[in-house]
Amino acid sequence: MNPTKVLIVDDEPNILLSLDFLMKKNGFQVFLARNGQEALESANEHIPNVIILDIMMPDVDGYEICKTLKADTKFNQTKIIFLSAKSKESDIAKGFEIGADAYMTKPFVNKILLEKVKELVG
Repeated sequence: MNPTKVLIVDDEPNILLSLDFLMKKNGFQVFLARNGQEALESANEHIPNVIILDIMMPDVDGYEICKTLKADTKFNQTKIIFLSAKSKESDIAKGFEIGADAYMTKPFVNKILLEKVKELVG
């Protein structure tokens, strides 16, 4: 069986590094993107099972990326987890409205994020 592909999208290097380590340690195949453009290119190239997506990024924000991917049928099976410092109820509601499968706020607990990824890929 192929390993589960996880695309991690965040403009903070520390978060990318720690999540890259966490996911690889747990047997996932990991792809990293530092901005919206890289995220869309990587998603199209690898068709990940799960995308862990920051919202506030320099070029294209996470909401736009989510909308773009959810509009494309090849991502019908891809689960999207927003991982963001935006913790207002309205931000979270918007995330789910545009198609997120889960929403976690920063700072986050690695173990809980890992459990959410495993739950979504079931």
